[in-house]
Amino acid sequence: MPELPEVEVVRRGLAGHVLGATLAGIEVLHPRAVRRQPGGPAELVALLSGRTITATGRRGKFLWLATDDPGLVLDAHLGMSGQFRVDAPAGAATILGEDGPVEAVDAGPRRHARVRFALADDRQLWFVDQRTFGWVAADWLVADPAGVPVPTLVRAIAPDPTEPGFDPRVVARAMRHHRVEVKRLLLDQSLVSGVGNIYADEALWRAGVHPRRRADRMALADLVRVLEAAAAVMAEALAAGGTSFDSLYVNVNGESGYFARGLAVYGRAGLPCPRCGTPIVRERFTNRSSHLCPTCQRPPRARH
Repeated sequence: MPELPEVEVVRRGLAGHVLGATLAGIEVLHPRAVRRQPGGPAELVALLSGRTITATGRRGKFLWLATDDPGLVLDAHLGMSGQFRVDAPAGAATILGEDGPVEAVDAGPRRHARVRFALADDRQLWFVDQRTFGWVAADWLVADPAGVPVPTLVRAIAPDPTEPGFDPRVVARAMRHHRVEVKRLLLDQSLVSGVGNIYADEALWRAGVHPRRRADRMALADLVRVLEAAAAVMAEALAAGGTSFDSLYVNVNGESGYFARGLAVYGRAGLPCPRCGTPIVRERFTNRSSHLCPTCQRPPRARH
């Protein structure tokens, strides 16, 4: 599933390619893609048709496109395999990549396309989602508990480590009130958003903390160190364009991220720990897996 760095890469790609574009037409190709829209496809089309994209936003794994109708936004969650792709008019030359002009893409129907946004300049913005866990919705900005404007569907999502007002000590104090594993809390989007399985494993390895340590039994400084490690590893991933393991995660121009080459533990079971050389192990964690170094990340002691 795309995590904060991957979603931020997509947001930046959209900002570079669709700001100022007008949504001339909208076609919902799969009803599941608009399941969060109270009025269904007809409401999405009615609210957004003719609107011009004026800004982009993101919190955690959610992103949105603001419009010239004050407060009206297009929300999106990529789920496990969602993508936004921008196609140029057939036969035209355009700049789709960060490194300069590339050959225009034929703007024909895309495989796994769920929603098509026809732009007034003859380009196409596609929401593509193979597994259909992602969604888009027309929504309205409201104030979150801290007074920050966010879409209604995002209001319950906690600030992420990249936001200016994020305070790791405040979040760490909240985490200490929970008698559950620290990794479970890193994945809890109501405490800190944007962290998924990949960056949770990487952050815990950097902090030298076992994923099964209970947060209420950890020192405040250790929890702060975990949160700071999460912020650092996601910043590095963002600089590398995110983490891609297959074709399901790409930027709006089809480019993949390259941070997978810099991962220390995730997906590296059996390979040596970059810090001490001990083979990385993979353990079951709820319905996921955890990757860790058994030497650098000592398991918690059993209490009787």
